[in-house]
Amino acid sequence: MKPALTVLFVSAALCCACCQREAPQPDPGGELGPAILGIPVIQESIPRVESMRNMPQPYKMLDWKQKALDYDAYVFDWNARDEVRPLIWLDETRRNVDQVTFGLKTTVNDARQGSGGSHEAINTMAAVMGAGLVGIDKTAQDGYNYPKMLQNYCGIKNLWGIMLNGTSGFGKDWWYNVLPNLLYYGVCDLFPGVEGADEIQRSIADQFAEADETLGDDYAYSWYNYATDKGTVSNIPRQQDAAAGHAYVLLQAYHKFGDERYLERAMHATSVINNQSESRFYEILLPFAAYTAAYFNATQGTTYDVGKIIRWTFDGNHSTGRAGWGVIIGTWGPYDVSGLQGSITDGGGYGFQMNSYEMAWPLVPMVKYAPQFARAMGKWMLNNANASRLFFPREIADEHQYLPEMKELTNNIIGYEGLRKRDRYAQKSGVPIAEGDGPSWTSANPPETMFSLYSTSPVGIFGAIVATTDVEGILSLDCNATDFYAPKPYPVHLLYNPYEEAKKVSYYPSGKVDLFDAVGRDYLAQNVSEIVSIEIPADAAVLVVEIPAGAPLNSWKGHLVAEKKNVISW
Repeated sequence: MKPALTVLFVSAALCCACCQREAPQPDPGGELGPAILGIPVIQESIPRVESMRNMPQPYKMLDWKQKALDYDAYVFDWNARDEVRPLIWLDETRRNVDQVTFGLKTTVNDARQGSGGSHEAINTMAAVMGAGLVGIDKTAQDGYNYPKMLQNYCGIKNLWGIMLNGTSGFGKDWWYNVLPNLLYYGVCDLFPGVEGADEIQRSIADQFAEADETLGDDYAYSWYNYATDKGTVSNIPRQQDAAAGHAYVLLQAYHKFGDERYLERAMHATSVINNQSESRFYEILLPFAAYTAAYFNATQGTTYDVGKIIRWTFDGNHSTGRAGWGVIIGTWGPYDVSGLQGSITDGGGYGFQMNSYEMAWPLVPMVKYAPQFARAMGKWMLNNANASRLFFPREIADEHQYLPEMKELTNNIIGYEGLRKRDRYAQKSGVPIAEGDGPSWTSANPPETMFSLYSTSPVGIFGAIVATTDVEGILSLDCNATDFYAPKPYPVHLLYNPYEEAKKVSYYPSGKVDLFDAVGRDYLAQNVSEIVSIEIPADAAVLVVEIPAGAPLNSWKGHLVAEKKNVISW
């Protein structure tokens, strides 16, 4: 039965009581036993990651948090008047919700935009979520409540009841209709209590649950109509990995609302991915199935093949969703480009900025539930974060970008859409070339539409996850930052050592804690409250969990549990 969309925006005070429930926690229950320590988790390799350098060259790590802060300040500047800005405007069309909302240009000087209702949720939602991830309060910025304004993307008038990429309709390309809902759930976790948000989240979850029930095990469609509950096959490839998007949102909805139906449908949608015989990776959604599969294995006792899903995500040679869609490896000209996500075949390779950021969103927190992939994900993220700097025009040589003469237009804050091995416009001969698709969308678009807001808007994902340490090349990855709605009782950080010898790294605890390595399954330090040195073996990873000092450890069905209830190692 379709939700009653007319009541989506009742007062938050009238929201059902279950909306206010505490998120369900993985609960060991039963009898606890003595903790068995010192038996490391055997690491599982991902072949495409093994083909990357341990230490990419040339190496340079940006301050990603500062990049995200600068991006928010630059793009959300209502008063700037220059060759590029303002990039933001008020949309007074009042579609779906009777309120004024806002738009952001998809690219710099995009001729299609600047007023009215033409703007994209994958851009605006990503910008709001990215800002929230680095600590910016978007509910009270310059007099605007941006999370509330995003509600205009909800498909009320067309009876879809989910977040759409535009306010006036839907796209006949499935991922465009699914991704905004993942983004919106992230926004709502970062900015709780916004009036009307719970009702929209309920509607999204109900629609996704109903779609999963209707689709059963057959997600082989190019797009799905959430009003009529019918899938369509078109000239666009079939996108079975939409099941991953359904699974991820429904798991979050279960955390938020405690509705067992959402858990059941999330597990079913994950099973759809797990039971496929080949990769159907189309754009961005498949990695989210690796997260849900790992989470369910850890908390529900399922046996999903997480490694298979990750290998499908990385290995574009075997993707039949979109041929060649995976993770790039290798050196193009003077630059290591390993780790970028996109096509490994288009023009010799085409890595995309947005995709490279957003793939980290599910895969970094995934290692908490599947620590056997800690080393592989740590190594991949080192390469990915290093190569992703090349999207920004001051970080790549002039001969390796399409518009060096315009590179100061964006103050190195907005990046190119992508990085290609060979120029698609047949005007540049360097390898690689930073460029974008903007000029090809419409003849009215000028060359500078290669500088892409929609691509840069998710930079806050890196801003929240990626931090440097006092050893060059060893990153500290925050595994909780994008683990939206999941229980997060303790800080968790992934550190990978790319060197051929052990390295000692300074670690800054958040309070008086014991530092436990969920990979080595043993203590790194105990009863510490100030900076401490931890040793990471050569070409290895540690997964540091900060446990309250002195908290007793017990075992339960192979899991290590602190304080009798909180699982710290699966």
